[in-house]
Amino acid sequence: MKKVNWGIIGLGEIAKQFAKGFENLNNSNLLAIASKNKEKLNNFKEGFNISDNYCFNNYEALLKNKEIDIIYIALPTSLHKEWIIKCLDAKKKILVEKPATMNEAEIEEIKKRYTKEDTFINEAFMYMYHPQILKVIELINQGEIGKLVSMESNFGINILTKRNLFGFKKIKKLNKNSRIFNKELGGGVILDIGCYPVSLSSLVASQISKIDYNKVKVTSIEKYMRPNEIEIDASTELIYENDFKSRISASFTKKLGSKTVILGKKGEIQIENTWLNPSTIKIKSDQNKMINFASSTSIYSYEIEALSKCILENKLKPDFPNLTIDDIIGNMKIIDKWKN
Repeated sequence: MKKVNWGIIGLGEIAKQFAKGFENLNNSNLLAIASKNKEKLNNFKEGFNISDNYCFNNYEALLKNKEIDIIYIALPTSLHKEWIIKCLDAKKKILVEKPATMNEAEIEEIKKRYTKEDTFINEAFMYMYHPQILKVIELINQGEIGKLVSMESNFGINILTKRNLFGFKKIKKLNKNSRIFNKELGGGVILDIGCYPVSLSSLVASQISKIDYNKVKVTSIEKYMRPNEIEIDASTELIYENDFKSRISASFTKKLGSKTVILGKKGEIQIENTWLNPSTIKIKSDQNKMINFASSTSIYSYEIEALSKCILENKLKPDFPNLTIDDIIGNMKIIDKWKN
């Protein structure tokens, strides 16, 4: 079977998790890697058995390799725009780590620059490709819970709160060298993990009708920010033109978990682990039921396999989730309003 050859630029922790997704896939091959950090390059090469000929200490050299079909951009968000443009100039297909850019203006510029070309750009929301979300969308479209009304979706991990000697909670000092806490690199809870519930809210709302992102209201915004730093807790309510509402929250200080509840007029769907470790969904309607999706398969494998299949079939996007560059732009509009 013909395989799609992938390259990765940027070899941080997310790239490692992504690379594990190539195990046992028949239509994909991790061919090449690039990093300016010699130690990371060597460790990645040994960990994933990459040939010396396909290990590059600069990104441009990887882009020039004609054997590579698609490039996964796993660099800090602040570098995404530059390398999306360079990949497109090199006629490469792209999967870019979320969020695709720092703001709407950057992704709008990319669209205008390549509007006359057939460009393959996907944003790396791996959860969308998992059978769990496929099933949720199928149930919605089958009318299992009736007409959609609203949803609530959270993504919260406590990486900042600790207790002092007297038992009182205290926020740790932010490490400015860490990408997620560095504003210039695209840090902050909204860009880092808040983009997940934004993307799912739009995906669910689009099952009712096509979304006009200019008419999405971003209301009831709450943010907790460190002085002169980034936001570490945030919530908001999105109201779509079709009257669908979504209450979303993201946190670096609270264990909000990753639960999503989608409410319809006839019942509701509960997704216990929405983003990283799919487990079960519960359907409460005429007949209550639970479906288990727990699996040892990497969540990234589904994304890699779906995009590789798409490339082999000469498509510009997968049949599902069928996201376009306009959807990426639309979700960035929402994120900009929430953040700013």
